Parts: sequence; structure tokens; C-alpha cells
Amino acid sequence: MPFLMNLWKVSGKNLTSIPATKLNEEKRLEQWIMEDPLIIGQDLLLVGHQIRTTYGGFIDILAMDSIGNLVIIELKRDKTPREVVAQILDYASWVRTLGITELQSISSKRLQNGLEDAFFQHFGVTIPESVNASHSMIIVASEMDDSSQRIVEYLAEEHGININTVFFSFFQSDNQELLGRAWLLNPSVVQERSRSKTQAPWSGYWFVNVGEGIHRNWEDNMRYGFLSAGQGVRYSRPLQQLSIGDKVFAYMKGIGYVGHGEVADNAVMIKDFIDTASSKSLLSMPLKAPKANENRDNPELSEWAVRIKWLKTYPRAEAKSFKGVFANQNIVCKLRHEETIAFLKKEFGAT
Repeated sequence: MPFLMNLWKVSGKNLTSIPATKLNEEKRLEQWIMEDPLIIGQDLLLVGHQIRTTYGGFIDILAMDSIGNLVIIELKRDKTPREVVAQILDYASWVRTLGITELQSISSKRLQNGLEDAFFQHFGVTIPESVNASHSMIIVASEMDDSSQRIVEYLAEEHGININTVFFSFFQSDNQELLGRAWLLNPSVVQERSRSKTQAPWSGYWFVNVGEGIHRNWEDNMRYGFLSAGQGVRYSRPLQQLSIGDKVFAYMKGIGYVGHGEVADNAVMIKDFIDTASSKSLLSMPLKAPKANENRDNPELSEWAVRIKWLKTYPRAEAKSFKGVFANQNIVCKLRHEETIAFLKKEFGAT
């Protein structure tokens, strides 16, 4: 059935329905996404806007994710639902051919300092050597008919195509404007299903970047049994997806793998993390990281810590690596590289 979002205002014990209204200008929604793509729920670097393809169409928004894959964002506007599905597939057939040279040219109109510098400034890591290894499609709509929803679901669920629809509903109450968002399909499930078509199956192990610096230190991690990330939601949020019982391998950029353990508790703000041995706050302990407590009271900027029961660790000087070992700039990702997995099982005695 067509997507429908409802909203109520809570006044004590009473609920008052807030009626949805038509967004007076769909360009406003496009502008909001251009200003802050996080409103669609993904951390993206915007590469271009109204990009002309060699087939004659114009892509509303082209973006790049943290691992260098492209994201096509197309607003439904006044197109019929079936038209927008066919159109975004047509755009994808062109986007898949783009290499770094074409992307540098496209992005030059928006990114004054170039794609590589913009990527580093946005994600805090260098752009991957191989970009656009894959791509995804997002249709932005306020509503879609049953037939079009079934087409998107069929492509995503039966064929593993990374396509989804994000719905925005607009409300007005007491001269205040409200915007609601919901996905047709769970984005992480769609992404995982798409990756499974081209990648090795997931090993069950998670890759976690230690990200050593002034806010975190591997010696602290080993001594107090945790991993952390923060100073922005794009860094802390991935850590929060780890669940109790998950098996992790800790990696230090440019050095190698230094730890293997099991998640013992869900991630919390670092001010709320208690050292098990002393029953004291982690921030009251003699930490090597000089600014671990920076932004401690701000949920979006604070360090977040996840408790780890270490099964095997090595000091950074004894990190384990080999030429071609899997490494990734993401804070957390699923470990699939078979050669790396076999190597780590041997070095850390993992089962």
C-alpha cells in the first residue's frame, strides 16, 4: 500500500493529530539535502548538482560515501512514479562508467579545492585509490504508488540492486513547519544484500579502526578494555552498531592489527564508561590520550566507548600485517577479505 506518515502533538495525556500538507516548493527539500545530506540519514560528500549525463538527462544530486562509492539522489518532483524509477536506473547505467578523472571534472563546479581535498576534509581520511567500485540509488519522494514500490522492492530484494526510497512528509502546526523521514526498506539491509552479490560472504568478524590520536590511545584500549571513536557523529555512530557478543579485530592505520576481542557491552558516551577493575569512571583513570574527555557532555561530539573483552592483543610495535592485508578508512565495517581472515585467525588464535 502507498506510504503514509502520521504525526501527533502530545499535550499531557492528550494527542492531537497534525495533518500532513503538501510541501509548497519541492526545491526547498532539494536545497535542504544539498545543505545537509544527513537529513536522509547518510553521511555523504556532495559531488555535484543537476549533472548532465551523456544520455541527455540531469541527475538531481550526485554524492560519494566514505569508501568512495557513488550515490545517485533523484527527487520525484512532478514525474510519474514509474518514470522516476526508470530514470534513476538510466542514470545509474551512466554513473557506473565514471572514473576519478570524470568525477574530478564533475566536482570542480562545486568543490573549489578539488575532490581529493574535499573528501579528506569531510571524512577525515584520504580518498581510496579505487573510487566508484559500486553505486547506490535513492529516490526522494513524499508518496509513491503501489506499483512503483513493488518495483523498488523487487529490484532490491530479488536482484540485490542497491536502490531505495526515502519518504519525506511535511507538516504544519501552530505556525511551525515540521519534516518527517522514513525509508521504504532498511538501508543497511539493502546495502548488505547488494554487497553480498559481489563480495565474499561475511566472516562474522568486525573490523574496527583504533584511530589513535589525542582523543584515543591503544595503550588505554588494552589496559581498560574498550575501543572508542568520536568528535563527530560520522565517527561515533558506526561504533554504536556493535552488539554484545560481536567479535572484533582492532586495526591501527598504516601499522597493522593489534587486538582481537569480543564486545561485552553496548557503546556509551565516554563519561559514562566505568572501568571494571576499579569501578571508577574511565575519565578518572590515568589515560594516555590527553583529550579523551573533550566534548564529554555533547552526545554528537563526545568520544563513545564500547567495552571489549580482549582475547589477544599486541603492542603497536608488534602489530600484525602483510602486503595486501585488508585495511579500510571506515570506523567499523564487516571483515570479508579471506586472506586477511586466515592470517588473523593464525596470529590471534581466533576461532
